Amino acid sequence: MLLEGLETLEVLAREGTMSRAASRLFITQSAVSKRIANLEHRLGKKLIEPDGRQVRLTADARALLLTVAPTLGELKGLLFDQLSTVDTTALQIAASETILTAYIGPFLQDYVRQDAHLSFASHHTPIIVERVRSGDAVVGIGAGQIKIPPGLSHRILMQEPLILVHHQPPDYRQRLACLSIDLSIPSNRHLEPLLLEAGLDPVMQMNSFFAVAHMGRLGLMPAVIPLGVADIMQIPASQRFTLPIAIERPINLLFRPSVYERPRVQRLIDCLQAHFARSQPSQLKEGI
Repeated sequence: MLLEGLETLEVLAREGTMSRAASRLFITQSAVSKRIANLEHRLGKKLIEPDGRQVRLTADARALLLTVAPTLGELKGLLFDQLSTVDTTALQIAASETILTAYIGPFLQDYVRQDAHLSFASHHTPIIVERVRSGDAVVGIGAGQIKIPPGLSHRILMQEPLILVHHQPPDYRQRLACLSIDLSIPSNRHLEPLLLEAGLDPVMQMNSFFAVAHMGRLGLMPAVIPLGVADIMQIPASQRFTLPIAIERPINLLFRPSVYERPRVQRLIDCLQAHFARSQPSQLKEGI
Protein backbone atom coordinates (compact mmCIF):
# COMPACT_ATOMS: atom_id res chain seq x y z
CA MET A 1 0.00 0.00 0.00
CA LEU A 2 1.65 3.20 -1.22
CA LEU A 3 -0.11 5.53 1.21
CA GLU A 4 0.72 3.24 4.15
CA GLY A 5 4.38 3.20 3.15
CA LEU A 6 4.56 6.98 2.77
CA GLU A 7 2.95 7.47 6.17
CA THR A 8 5.46 5.08 7.75
CA LEU A 9 8.38 6.86 6.11
CA GLU A 10 7.13 10.22 7.38
CA VAL A 11 6.79 8.93 10.94
CA LEU A 12 10.20 7.23 10.76
CA ALA A 13 11.76 10.51 9.63
CA ARG A 14 10.23 12.26 12.63
CA GLU A 15 10.97 9.57 15.25
CA GLY A 16 14.44 8.48 14.10
CA THR A 17 14.24 4.79 15.09
CA MET A 18 12.19 1.77 14.05
CA SER A 19 11.04 1.17 17.62
CA ARG A 20 9.72 4.71 18.16
CA ALA A 21 8.05 4.70 14.75
CA ALA A 22 6.41 1.38 15.59
CA SER A 23 5.10 2.77 18.88
CA ARG A 24 3.69 5.85 17.17
CA LEU A 25 1.96 3.72 14.49
CA PHE A 26 0.82 1.01 16.95
CA ILE A 27 2.50 -1.73 14.91
CA THR A 28 5.59 -3.94 15.35
CA GLN A 29 9.13 -3.00 14.34
CA SER A 30 9.10 -5.76 11.75
CA ALA A 31 5.94 -4.26 10.24
CA VAL A 32 7.70 -0.88 9.98
CA SER A 33 10.66 -2.55 8.21
CA LYS A 34 8.32 -4.41 5.86
CA ARG A 35 6.42 -1.25 4.94
CA ILE A 36 9.63 0.63 4.17
CA ALA A 37 11.01 -2.31 2.16
CA ASN A 38 7.77 -2.51 0.13
CA LEU A 39 7.93 1.24 -0.56
CA GLU A 40 11.57 0.99 -1.63
CA HIS A 41 10.66 -1.88 -3.97
CA ARG A 42 7.72 0.05 -5.39
CA LEU A 43 9.79 3.18 -6.04
CA GLY A 44 13.00 1.42 -6.99
CA LYS A 45 15.00 3.62 -4.62
CA LYS A 46 16.87 3.18 -1.34
CA LEU A 47 15.09 5.32 1.26
CA ILE A 48 16.83 4.64 4.58
CA GLU A 49 20.25 3.60 5.84
CA PRO A 50 21.56 2.71 9.30
CA ASP A 51 23.09 5.45 11.44
CA GLY A 52 24.22 3.87 14.69
CA ARG A 53 21.09 2.98 16.65
CA GLN A 54 19.00 5.24 14.47
CA VAL A 55 18.14 5.32 10.79
CA ARG A 56 18.94 8.12 8.37
CA LEU A 57 16.87 9.08 5.35
CA THR A 58 18.62 9.05 2.01
CA ALA A 59 18.58 12.08 -0.28
CA ASP A 60 15.85 10.39 -2.36
CA ALA A 61 13.71 9.89 0.75
CA ARG A 62 14.12 13.50 1.86
CA ALA A 63 13.18 14.74 -1.61
CA LEU A 64 10.14 12.43 -1.63
CA LEU A 65 8.86 13.68 1.72
CA LEU A 66 9.47 17.28 0.75
CA THR A 67 7.11 16.70 -2.17
CA VAL A 68 4.36 14.60 -0.57
CA ALA A 69 4.37 15.50 3.15
CA PRO A 70 2.26 18.70 2.83
CA THR A 71 -0.61 16.76 1.23
CA LEU A 72 -0.21 13.37 2.91
CA GLY A 73 -2.08 14.31 6.09
CA GLU A 74 -4.95 15.90 4.19
CA LEU A 75 -5.23 12.89 1.87
CA LYS A 76 -5.48 10.57 4.89
CA GLY A 77 -8.13 12.86 6.33
CA LEU A 78 -10.17 12.75 3.13
CA LEU A 79 -10.03 8.96 3.16
CA PHE A 80 -11.09 9.00 6.81
CA ASP A 81 -14.13 11.09 5.85
CA GLN A 82 -15.31 8.20 3.68
CA LEU A 83 -15.03 5.56 6.39
CA SER A 84 -18.18 4.30 8.04
CA THR A 85 -18.32 3.95 11.82
CA VAL A 86 -20.45 1.57 13.84
CA ASP A 87 -21.07 1.44 17.57
CA THR A 88 -17.99 -0.75 18.12
CA THR A 89 -15.57 1.28 15.98
CA ALA A 90 -12.73 2.59 18.15
CA LEU A 91 -12.79 6.38 18.40
CA GLN A 92 -9.55 8.03 19.48
CA ILE A 93 -9.29 11.26 21.43
CA ALA A 94 -5.93 13.02 21.14
CA ALA A 95 -5.34 15.45 24.00
CA SER A 96 -2.68 17.45 25.80
CA GLU A 97 -1.36 15.60 28.86
CA THR A 98 -2.51 18.27 31.30
CA ILE A 99 -6.00 18.48 29.75
CA LEU A 100 -6.34 14.71 29.69
CA THR A 101 -5.51 14.31 33.37
CA ALA A 102 -7.20 17.42 34.76
CA TYR A 103 -10.43 17.47 32.75
CA ILE A 104 -10.95 14.59 30.32
CA GLY A 105 -10.09 11.81 32.77
CA PRO A 106 -13.08 12.56 35.01
CA PHE A 107 -15.28 12.92 31.89
CA LEU A 108 -14.22 9.54 30.48
CA GLN A 109 -14.85 7.84 33.81
CA ASP A 110 -18.58 8.42 33.29
CA TYR A 111 -18.79 8.53 29.49
CA VAL A 112 -17.32 5.06 28.86
CA ARG A 113 -20.48 3.66 30.42
CA GLN A 114 -22.29 4.99 27.33
CA ASP A 115 -19.53 4.22 24.83
CA ALA A 116 -16.96 1.63 25.79
CA HIS A 117 -15.03 1.90 22.52
CA LEU A 118 -13.12 5.10 23.15
CA SER A 119 -9.34 5.31 23.25
CA PHE A 120 -7.10 8.24 24.06
CA ALA A 121 -3.51 9.34 23.75
CA SER A 122 -1.57 12.38 24.94
CA HIS A 123 0.49 14.56 22.62
CA HIS A 124 1.81 18.10 22.32
CA THR A 125 -0.71 20.39 20.65
CA PRO A 126 0.98 20.52 17.19
CA ILE A 127 0.83 16.70 16.99
CA ILE A 128 -2.82 16.77 18.09
CA VAL A 129 -3.67 19.10 15.21
CA GLU A 130 -1.94 16.80 12.72
CA ARG A 131 -3.60 13.65 14.08
CA VAL A 132 -7.04 15.20 13.71
CA ARG A 133 -6.21 16.58 10.28
CA SER A 134 -5.10 13.13 9.09
CA GLY A 135 -8.05 11.27 10.65
CA ASP A 136 -5.85 9.38 13.13
CA ALA A 137 -7.92 10.96 15.92
CA VAL A 138 -11.62 11.71 15.66
CA VAL A 139 -11.38 14.54 18.20
CA GLY A 140 -8.44 16.60 19.41
CA ILE A 141 -8.25 18.73 22.55
CA GLY A 142 -5.18 20.93 22.78
CA ALA A 143 -4.10 23.87 24.89
CA GLY A 144 -2.69 27.19 23.78
CA GLN A 145 -2.94 29.36 20.69
CA ILE A 146 -2.89 27.30 17.52
CA LYS A 147 -3.11 27.96 13.81
CA ILE A 148 -6.11 26.03 12.53
CA PRO A 149 -5.43 24.27 9.21
CA PRO A 150 -8.06 24.53 6.46
CA GLY A 151 -10.68 21.82 6.71
CA LEU A 152 -10.86 21.56 10.51
CA SER A 153 -13.62 22.78 12.80
CA HIS A 154 -12.45 24.61 15.92
CA ARG A 155 -14.23 25.51 19.14
CA ILE A 156 -12.94 27.06 22.36
CA LEU A 157 -13.96 24.86 25.28
CA MET A 158 -12.74 27.21 28.00
CA GLN A 159 -10.11 29.77 28.96
CA GLU A 160 -7.98 28.22 31.68
CA PRO A 161 -6.29 30.62 34.14
CA LEU A 162 -2.61 30.36 34.98
CA ILE A 163 -1.47 30.79 38.57
CA LEU A 164 1.80 31.00 40.49
CA VAL A 165 2.90 28.15 42.76
CA HIS A 166 5.51 28.68 45.45
CA HIS A 167 6.14 27.89 49.09
CA GLN A 168 5.90 31.57 50.07
CA PRO A 169 3.98 34.64 48.82
CA PRO A 170 5.66 36.34 45.83
CA ASP A 171 6.83 39.94 45.97
CA TYR A 172 5.43 41.49 42.79
CA ARG A 173 7.00 44.89 43.55
CA GLN A 174 10.13 43.71 41.72
CA ARG A 175 10.69 41.49 38.68
CA LEU A 176 10.46 37.84 39.56
CA ALA A 177 12.41 34.95 38.04
CA CYS A 178 10.11 31.99 37.47
CA LEU A 179 9.75 28.50 36.07
CA SER A 180 7.49 28.01 33.06
CA ILE A 181 6.54 25.57 30.32
CA ASP A 182 8.73 25.49 27.20
CA LEU A 183 7.81 28.74 25.44
CA SER A 184 9.49 27.76 22.17
CA ILE A 185 6.56 25.42 21.40
CA PRO A 186 4.31 27.36 18.98
CA SER A 187 1.13 26.91 21.02
CA ASN A 188 2.88 28.35 24.12
CA ARG A 189 4.60 31.34 22.52
CA HIS A 190 1.74 33.73 23.29
CA LEU A 191 2.50 33.31 27.00
CA GLU A 192 5.99 34.83 26.94
CA PRO A 193 5.04 38.50 26.30
CA LEU A 194 2.25 38.21 28.86
CA LEU A 195 4.63 36.86 31.51
CA LEU A 196 7.13 39.61 30.78
CA GLU A 197 4.36 42.22 31.01
CA ALA A 198 3.43 40.77 34.40
CA GLY A 199 7.02 41.27 35.64
CA LEU A 200 7.83 37.55 35.45
CA ASP A 201 11.04 36.38 33.78
CA PRO A 202 10.79 32.72 32.65
CA VAL A 203 14.45 31.91 33.25
CA MET A 204 13.90 28.15 33.42
CA GLN A 205 11.59 26.37 30.98
CA MET A 206 10.56 22.72 31.12
CA ASN A 207 8.75 20.31 28.83
CA SER A 208 6.00 19.37 31.30
CA PHE A 209 3.69 21.51 33.42
CA PHE A 210 3.73 18.74 36.01
CA ALA A 211 7.51 19.07 36.32
CA VAL A 212 7.17 22.86 36.54
CA ALA A 213 4.58 22.52 39.30
CA HIS A 214 6.66 19.99 41.25
CA MET A 215 9.73 22.23 41.21
CA GLY A 216 7.60 25.16 42.35
CA ARG A 217 6.25 23.15 45.27
CA LEU A 218 9.79 22.22 46.29
CA GLY A 219 10.67 25.91 46.46
CA LEU A 220 13.22 25.98 43.63
CA MET A 221 11.58 29.16 42.33
CA PRO A 222 8.04 30.40 41.66
CA ALA A 223 6.32 28.32 38.97
CA VAL A 224 3.62 29.40 36.52
CA ILE A 225 1.14 26.59 35.82
CA PRO A 226 -2.48 26.11 34.71
CA LEU A 227 -5.08 25.95 37.43
CA GLY A 228 -6.14 22.45 36.37
CA VAL A 229 -2.63 21.14 37.03
CA ALA A 230 -2.70 22.63 40.54
CA ASP A 231 -6.04 20.92 41.15
CA ILE A 232 -4.97 17.49 39.90
CA MET A 233 -1.74 17.68 41.95
CA GLN A 234 -3.71 18.82 45.00
CA ILE A 235 -1.46 21.81 45.59
CA PRO A 236 -2.73 23.49 48.77
CA ALA A 237 -4.29 26.94 48.67
CA SER A 238 -1.39 28.28 50.78
CA GLN A 239 0.97 27.65 47.83
CA ARG A 240 -1.29 29.11 45.10
CA PHE A 241 -1.14 32.77 44.13
CA THR A 242 -2.88 34.84 41.49
CA LEU A 243 -0.67 36.52 38.88
CA PRO A 244 -0.28 40.32 38.73
CA ILE A 245 -2.36 40.30 35.53
CA ALA A 246 -4.84 37.72 34.29
CA ILE A 247 -3.13 35.20 31.99
CA GLU A 248 -5.13 32.40 30.42
CA ARG A 249 -4.62 29.69 27.85
CA PRO A 250 -7.42 28.55 25.53
CA ILE A 251 -8.52 24.92 25.56
CA ASN A 252 -9.31 24.05 21.94
CA LEU A 253 -11.59 21.38 20.50
CA LEU A 254 -10.72 20.21 16.98
CA PHE A 255 -12.47 17.82 14.60
CA ARG A 256 -13.08 17.27 10.91
CA PRO A 257 -16.51 18.71 9.94
CA SER A 258 -17.62 15.43 8.37
CA VAL A 259 -17.36 13.50 11.65
CA TYR A 260 -19.94 15.75 13.32
CA GLU A 261 -22.52 14.33 10.92
CA ARG A 262 -22.13 10.92 12.60
CA PRO A 263 -24.51 10.67 15.58
CA ARG A 264 -22.07 8.80 17.79
CA VAL A 265 -19.29 11.36 17.26
CA GLN A 266 -21.73 14.25 17.55
CA ARG A 267 -22.85 12.95 20.94
CA LEU A 268 -19.22 12.70 22.09
CA ILE A 269 -18.43 16.27 20.99
CA ASP A 270 -21.62 17.70 22.52
CA CYS A 271 -20.97 15.90 25.83
CA LEU A 272 -17.36 17.16 25.90
CA GLN A 273 -18.57 20.72 25.41
CA ALA A 274 -21.14 20.35 28.18
CA HIS A 275 -18.50 18.88 30.50
CA PHE A 276 -16.10 21.78 29.96
CA ALA A 277 -18.95 24.28 30.37
CA ARG A 278 -19.45 22.87 33.88
CA SER A 279 -15.72 23.29 34.58
CA GLN A 280 -15.42 27.01 33.87
CA PRO A 281 -12.75 29.04 35.70
CA SER A 282 -15.29 30.85 37.89
CA GLN A 283 -15.87 27.53 39.65
CA LEU A 284 -12.24 26.45 39.57
CA LYS A 285 -11.02 29.64 41.21
CA GLU A 286 -12.71 28.83 44.49
CA GLY A 287 -9.60 26.99 45.68
CA ILE A 288 -7.30 30.00 45.32
